[in-house]
Amino acid sequence: MQAQIDKIKQQLQAQGYKLTPQREATLRILLENEEDHLSAEDVFLLVKEIAPEIGLATVYRTLELLTELHVVEKLNFGDGVARYDLRGDSNRHHHHHLICVQCGDVSEIKDDWLLPLEERLQEQYKFETVDHRLDFHGICKSCRAMSEQTI
Repeated sequence: MQAQIDKIKQQLQAQGYKLTPQREATLRILLENEEDHLSAEDVFLLVKEIAPEIGLATVYRTLELLTELHVVEKLNFGDGVARYDLRGDSNRHHHHHLICVQCGDVSEIKDDWLLPLEERLQEQYKFETVDHRLDFHGICKSCRAMSEQTI
């Protein structure tokens, strides 16, 4: 985790920002909960456990700054709540999501299946894609199994 924090610290410094203790606490919570797609309020409640002096406004400002610097991705899964997800080093683009419309479960697809499409866009339209996001809304395996049992 420290290597990731150091890398993000360098990103911040390159843009003229410092990794303040408040920003580092927020980053640690995001790193410790990478799979959870936390809202700002979720992050705040977890940050308060390790740094009680940090306010909600500070967490919001930190998340917005990290979003602007492309350290985190601000996501909306259609439930009206903004969620935050760290951008991975392994993929050129952000990963994609499977969102269950019944239980709200969110699963991730780490593979970049759209790369052939991007290459085609470049060839045919001379359009260079810098990023994309793909979210699938449907019914997850667990909810489907439950609905089949009730029939």
